[in-house]
Amino acid sequence: MRRKLSLAIERFPIAGAFTISRGAKTEAVVVTATIAEGAAAGRGECVPYARYGESVESVSAAIEGARAALEQGADRAALQALLPAGAARNALDCALWDLEARISGVPAATLAGLERLPPAVTAYTISVGAPETMAAAAERAAHRPLLKVKLAGAGDPARIAAVRAAAPQARLIVDANEAWTPDDLPAFFAACAAAGVELIEQPLPAGQDEALAAIARPIPVCADESVHDRAGLAALRTRYDAINVKLDKTGGLTEALALCAAAEQLGFALFIGCMVGTSLAMAPAMLLTPRAAFVDLDGPLLLAADREPGLRYEGSIAFPPERALWG
Repeated sequence: MRRKLSLAIERFPIAGAFTISRGAKTEAVVVTATIAEGAAAGRGECVPYARYGESVESVSAAIEGARAALEQGADRAALQALLPAGAARNALDCALWDLEARISGVPAATLAGLERLPPAVTAYTISVGAPETMAAAAERAAHRPLLKVKLAGAGDPARIAAVRAAAPQARLIVDANEAWTPDDLPAFFAACAAAGVELIEQPLPAGQDEALAAIARPIPVCADESVHDRAGLAALRTRYDAINVKLDKTGGLTEALALCAAAEQLGFALFIGCMVGTSLAMAPAMLLTPRAAFVDLDGPLLLAADREPGLRYEGSIAFPPERALWG
């Protein structure tokens, strides 16, 4: 039976603004792919990211470029050769997982080899800003068990201390989004250690992170921008202790599962992350959470309104997707 591919560009306002070292945004712009076959239809969502040279237009064009092969029946294995890792392949790969689950009647989690998919505790993000602004945001979120603190370089020790004072019971992880320099590392690591930070994400720019191999790391350091898929993973082992696996980087759940297995064999801890998107983007990533040391799937919690139906969140606990959403 012939398939039909359709795509849509959707916009979801963010509650307030989401601010990292590279700038702020007030809405999540996502590209959603739907692959229909007979009465069944599978969906996947991606978030184009300018840091990786992506735009809504380029991602949409890449999806269109794969249309003929997909509509003629290309499967997930064929898709890996059709498109490189990135947002476009993610939307299509997740749509194919969803489609397979709906046609077969077998949940995607089962297809991925999971006996059960439990709920997961997600981090909640505190955007970067002045220390007092971040402290106020942390105080409002202090009841959450795990906070992810965005940083920006100069002034970060004060930001870290302010958040810790405002949320004394919360576990903390920090994300510098490539904003630190090698000279910053000793003082900034010390500030994190003093605040009880449990993980430092991507302190140095990707491709300029050699200094991490030459310095004592009192706190585990996690690669984000430095790792996308399995290519080059082994070379990062002396620099990082964990990797952030995001479907928009790996190009979908298929490569993400393979990346997790390869990373575990090399001794990396796993961090399951996301771009700011809706529950449709978080749902397939939930299949990775049982093996993760940290989970950051708070995208829908940062939106003014999620899509319906969405994932169920109770505080910071994210529950597995219902069939009506995905998988």
